[in-house]
Amino acid sequence: MNDLPTDTATATATDTATAVTIELVWLVEATYAPDAAETRVPFRDDHVAGIQARKDAGVYIEAGAFADVSGSVILVRAADEAEAIAIVSDDVYLRNGVWVEIRARQFGRVTRAGTGAA
Repeated sequence: MNDLPTDTATATATDTATAVTIELVWLVEATYAPDAAETRVPFRDDHVAGIQARKDAGVYIEAGAFADVSGSVILVRAADEAEAIAIVSDDVYLRNGVWVEIRARQFGRVTRAGTGAA
């Protein structure tokens, strides 16, 4: 059963203690190339700075990599899947072959109503 709303509007639910909001965002997963542990080194500072800039702008909510260097996950605010992919496609890792694939799925992020905080 899918409890997420069917449109892109934010849904609100209230329990006995706290009002919460489900923010519909995009979970983007990027797959690393097999040699990414080595090939990412010259691009890492630019990659991390780009992520932080998008977080500061409110486009990225969170981002990070799996410890085994198999992939990264980024929570992105975007109107649709195509926009989420386009935003992440501008990353220096994808442009330089460190990431070899990206894909996006809609994700319902639980936040406190009116705060945007998780």
